Amino acid sequence: MTPDGVARMVGDMFIAAFWISAPLLLIGLVTGIVMSLIQIVTSIQDSGFSSIPRLIAFLGGCLLMMPWMVHRSMAYASSILGNLSHYAR
Repeated sequence: MTPDGVARMVGDMFIAAFWISAPLLLIGLVTGIVMSLIQIVTSIQDSGFSSIPRLIAFLGGCLLMMPWMVHRSMAYASSILGNLSHYAR
């Protein structure tokens, strides 16, 4: 395998990891911003007030996005394993 092939394979791995994790990261970002705005408006400075809704949002996002995330992961794994003879040269 050439260095260019390895670089392309590692790049594909990073792109797949980004797209698999992006929805959960976006959910965390939006929930964090909303909870911070609510804390600013209501002057509540409790750490549990912001972390518990964020955890609940992550759980909901995991439950909703899990089939899509598993499908993306399996598509990436099957593309790697399907071309295994190409990588072994």
